[in-house]
Amino acid sequence: MELSWQTALSLLALAVVTSVFASAIMGLFGGNQMPVEGKTVLITGASEGMGLSVAEQLSAKGANIILVARNVGKLESAITAVQAAAKNPSTQRFHYISADVSKTDYAGPLVADAIAWNHGRSPDIVWCVAGVATPGLFVDMDMSSMRYHMDVNFYGTAEMSHAILREWLAPNAPIEQQPKHFIMTSSVVGLYTIPGYAAYAPAKWALRGLADTISQEVMLYPQNVKVHVVHPGTILSPGLVHENLHKPEITKILEESDPEQKPEDVARIAINGLEKGEYFVTVAFLGTLMKWGVMGGSFRNNWVLDFFGAWLVQIIWIFVQPDLHGKIRKYGKKHGHPSTYKH
Repeated sequence: MELSWQTALSLLALAVVTSVFASAIMGLFGGNQMPVEGKTVLITGASEGMGLSVAEQLSAKGANIILVARNVGKLESAITAVQAAAKNPSTQRFHYISADVSKTDYAGPLVADAIAWNHGRSPDIVWCVAGVATPGLFVDMDMSSMRYHMDVNFYGTAEMSHAILREWLAPNAPIEQQPKHFIMTSSVVGLYTIPGYAAYAPAKWALRGLADTISQEVMLYPQNVKVHVVHPGTILSPGLVHENLHKPEITKILEESDPEQKPEDVARIAINGLEKGEYFVTVAFLGTLMKWGVMGGSFRNNWVLDFFGAWLVQIIWIFVQPDLHGKIRKYGKKHGHPSTYKH
């Protein structure tokens, strides 16, 4: 049966509407999957931009906030703004820690500091927002730029995830009904990249591999931990000003029609997605389209075969993923806490 392009577009529109409706229904009846009132949230990159907006909005929902950034002066200004946004000023608590996420082994001492301030309890939510982007064409840049981007954007998050998960998943860590949440901040460039982001994109793509791995590994443990990845696009922040100073002209041309969002809007939409329990959280429709097109702009071996194969594999995953995740959970229940496994 041959479909006209009008029919194909109608079917695509129907699929999109159905998806949006299903998402709305899930949000309506699923309840808040990440309540924060009375809980302690640690946020890196929290002195400005998206990180500061996240801190302010979670403070307005009743959370205790720990801000992390390098610049103490900016942290002092930021904590004043976050305190001013508090829902319950008389009971909420606020703290800041100066740390450089690009440094090796930074996360362990930072988490220890946070636990000591939080009366011996680890933070309930950790959100890694800290990041850097200095665009440039690959051949023109120094390789030290790529290493620095990996140190900040990938290892900064990887080290924090390692440090906090060791606390949350320790053999003697409490088993609670409400989950702990670890949130990574990637980028739409981690879904599809363009010229100019050779130093930045690999680190953001690597976060997906880390998230996909540890989100399955936590199923082995009796503790309740959820992993999420936020994929923002262009944010009107001080970081964008720095980015644009170095951006190649071709990158600007390719991005000229991309939506630009204020940090407070990005934070609000991201928090809304987390409250719905989303794993991959996008903050604009363009990002959602890029999420749906997992292959992004990668070259195809065969356009026809890869197109229909992409449709087929979505159906296959409906059966394969529950089977894989079921085996992981079953193994964890049978063999106990992973600390007892033989290595």
